[in-house]
Amino acid sequence: MTVVRLTKRFTFEMAHALLNYEGDCKNIHGHSYKLEVCVIGTPESAPMSPEDGLLMDFKELKTLVGQAIIKKFDHSLVMNKNHDTMLIDTLSEQFDKLVTVNYQPTCENLIVDFADRIQERLGFGVELHHLILHETETAYCSWFAADN
Repeated sequence: MTVVRLTKRFTFEMAHALLNYEGDCKNIHGHSYKLEVCVIGTPESAPMSPEDGLLMDFKELKTLVGQAIIKKFDHSLVMNKNHDTMLIDTLSEQFDKLVTVNYQPTCENLIVDFADRIQERLGFGVELHHLILHETETAYCSWFAADN
């Protein structure tokens, strides 16, 4: 059977601050992220079935990534849970979407988190091939299943 890769791009807005960082990124700032999600597998071969010829419906991939990542992270402020507790409490009172994570919210760590969130939701016969997370127009991070 033929193996194919299916890719969909998502965009979302997110702010973050890096704990103990010695540059501008220690301050709360935002990015317009672009996330490319690529899955791999063999398309369904079931004549007369609605799934015939599909590895995964693009709509299904959109829903999966929407639930796993976009709904939680879009228009959110992401901070390491080890930031000052009073600061986190104050921000939580002021903003609806403060997400605390147990890692430094760098592009590198975010993409690993996103890979885990997507992989746990994929169905049988569909595997995550790679992710590319653009933090800016010219800066991005890649994650490939073959490397992990």
